[in-house]
Amino acid sequence: MPDSTAWRRPTPWTLAAEGPRAVGELTSFARALPRLRRAPDGDGHPVLVLPGFLASDESTRPLRWFLREHGYAAHGWHLGRNLGPSDDVIDGLRDRVGALLDQHDRPMSIIGWSLGGIYAREIAREIPEAVRQVITLASPFRLGPRSASAARPIYQAVSANHSDRVRDAGRRQLRLEPLEVPTTAIYTTSDAIVPWRACIEDPGPRRQNIEVTGSHSGLGHNPTVLRIIADRLAQPEGTWRPYEPT
Repeated sequence: MPDSTAWRRPTPWTLAAEGPRAVGELTSFARALPRLRRAPDGDGHPVLVLPGFLASDESTRPLRWFLREHGYAAHGWHLGRNLGPSDDVIDGLRDRVGALLDQHDRPMSIIGWSLGGIYAREIAREIPEAVRQVITLASPFRLGPRSASAARPIYQAVSANHSDRVRDAGRRQLRLEPLEVPTTAIYTTSDAIVPWRACIEDPGPRRQNIEVTGSHSGLGHNPTVLRIIADRLAQPEGTWRPYEPT
């Protein structure tokens, strides 16, 4: 049976266009601010935002600003540049989640961009009582050993620093059992970095895949994505309904 996440490597032209497309989405974000202000406000619960591979909290600044503008207690991960699952990242994320629980005394939503979404899912799998919901942005949590990624060469180059606690899991492929918490997987079929089929879940209760138009590197400030995030976060705690585009 063919690998369902098999991916044709992007052309040099497609990869070269990834950066300008992401910049275009940032420009669209600025232009869409009047409409984005009409997105639903939240209940003030904490939201932890995790950056993608090679990125830091600086990359999620527009998203966290948007969340604060709509009433959420938005937080970065405070762990520097995301170079993969090192021991410092694994332990640091657990400490960060624990500190936010102590600070807010209520479950948090976690938004993870690309590799950050894989971290978010694993946190929700280990301590579901701490997580209200998970939203992933182009996160290749189904990436198998026969799948390709434009980021794989760099990821492998820094893998010597990755924790032994995740090496076996990486060889087996990430766990795919449904999470206990609601999940929303946002993806784009024009993704030039990871195979989009690796970013979606099997259909089931309290989980949904939502396709958007955009680049892998621009989803965190894509206006359509922000409207979807606002809709998902505004659901009352303990409830869930599928997203319906307006």
